[in-house]
Amino acid sequence: MTVEIIAVGGYEEVGKNMTAVKVGDEVVIFDMGIHLDRLSIHEDTDIDRMHSLDLIERGVIPDDTLMKDVDGKVKGIVFTHGHLDHIGAVAKLAHRYDAPLIATPYTIALIERTIKGERKFSVSNPLTTLNPGAKINLSKNITLEFVQSTHSIPQSVIAALHTPDGIIVYANDFKFDNHQKISPPPDYNRLKELGRKGVLSLIVETTRALDYHEVKTYSEKVAKIILEDIMREPLKEKKGMIVTTFSSHVERIQAIADIAKTSDREILFLGRSMERFCGLAESMGILELPPNASILGNPKSVNKALARAEEKREDYLLVATGHQGEPDALLPRIANGKTPFQIRSGDNVVISAPVIPNPTNAANRHIMERRLASDGARIYSNAHVSGHAGREDHRDFLRMLKPSHIIPAHGDLTMITAYAELAEEEGYRIGNNIHILRNGQAQVFNGGIS
Repeated sequence: MTVEIIAVGGYEEVGKNMTAVKVGDEVVIFDMGIHLDRLSIHEDTDIDRMHSLDLIERGVIPDDTLMKDVDGKVKGIVFTHGHLDHIGAVAKLAHRYDAPLIATPYTIALIERTIKGERKFSVSNPLTTLNPGAKINLSKNITLEFVQSTHSIPQSVIAALHTPDGIIVYANDFKFDNHQKISPPPDYNRLKELGRKGVLSLIVETTRALDYHEVKTYSEKVAKIILEDIMREPLKEKKGMIVTTFSSHVERIQAIADIAKTSDREILFLGRSMERFCGLAESMGILELPPNASILGNPKSVNKALARAEEKREDYLLVATGHQGEPDALLPRIANGKTPFQIRSGDNVVISAPVIPNPTNAANRHIMERRLASDGARIYSNAHVSGHAGREDHRDFLRMLKPSHIIPAHGDLTMITAYAELAEEEGYRIGNNIHILRNGQAQVFNGGIS
C-alpha cells in the first residue's frame, strides 16, 4: 500500500501548519494553522470575516487548494494541541472536508470557540475528543493514537498513525518535561514501543534546531524557580507590578498564580486571549486559581480593573497580554499611556517570554521596553524557558523512535536543514531517508518500512 506525505503548510515558515497523510485511497489531515507573523503585519484585519482565499493569498493560512488534486477520502482532521499556528485556520478550511475534527478535550474546546466566532463560513464537522494514551479507528486500515507529551499548552500530544506499512509519527510541537504541575511527563515507554513496532516516517518540528547552545530544554519547574526569585521582593513593595506571558501557557499562568497567592495582592489576569485560554482552562478544571484571582477579557471590565489598580497599585498584581509589544495588546497600551493605569517610577514589569524572532516583534518589544523604562519601570526581561525540544532532546527522540524516514517540518529552510544535519549525525542521509519538502510538495513511500 502506498503512503504519501503531502506538505500543505509549515514547511517554509514557523506556523501555518498543515500536513496530509494519504494511505492507499484514504487521507488524514494534521493541523490547520495560521501564520502569526502575517497576522502581525495585517493587524487591522478581522480574520473572522475574511474569505479563506483572501487569507491564502496573503499567506495567513495554508493553501489547501492543492488537496483538490489528492484522490482520496479524508477520514479525519487531527490537532495535536491548541496553539493558533495549529488550529487557527480550522474555521476557514475544515468545512471543505467531510471528516471529524479530532483532538484532546481542551484543544477541542478551543476549536469549538474558534468555530463559534467564525462569521464567513459554517463549520459543521463532528467534534471528536481523544485523550492522551487513547486510540481511535479511522478506518479498517488506519488507527490514530495520541501519545502523552508536554509542550507550553495543556493536553498536547504526539500523534501516531498506525497503517499497514508502518507508523507515521507527527510531532509538531513537543518538549520533554518531567516536572510540570498540570501535564504528566511524556510517555517515553510508549514512544520506545512505537520504535520497536516500526515507524515508517517521523514528521517533526525544527523550531529549535538552530539553537546549538541550550542543547536540552529546561523544565517549566526551572521557569517557576526563576519567577519565584524575581517576584519575591517586588510583591512586598508598595509599587505597581505587572507580569506578561503567553496567555496559552496555562502551566506558566498556574506558576504565577501559585507564587502570588500568598501575597496580599489581588491577581488580575487581563486581556481577551487571557480570557480565551485561561478562562476555558479554569472552567474545565485544568487551571486552579486562588480566591484572590480574576480573569477579565472584556475591554470595559479591563479598564475598570486598571482604574482600581491605578488608585492603589500595591494591592494588585496585573498579568497582562502583550509580551511581544504588539501595539493593540494590553501591556504596550499601558506603556503608551492609553489605559487608566500609568507606569510610575519603581514599578516592576516581569516579561516571562522571549522575543519571537522576526524583525517586527524585535522592534515592537524594543519600543515597549524603552517606553516602560523611560517612565521609571524596572524590567525583568525573558524570565522564560522554551516549550520546544532542544537538539539533544531531538537526538533522544530519534533514538526512541528509530524512524525509517524523517521529514523535518514547522520551520524555514535554515531550521529544516539544521535538523537534517542533526539527523545525519544519527546515521540518516539527506536525499536517502531525510526528505526536505517545501509547501505543496509530497513524499511517496512504497513497500513500507525498509
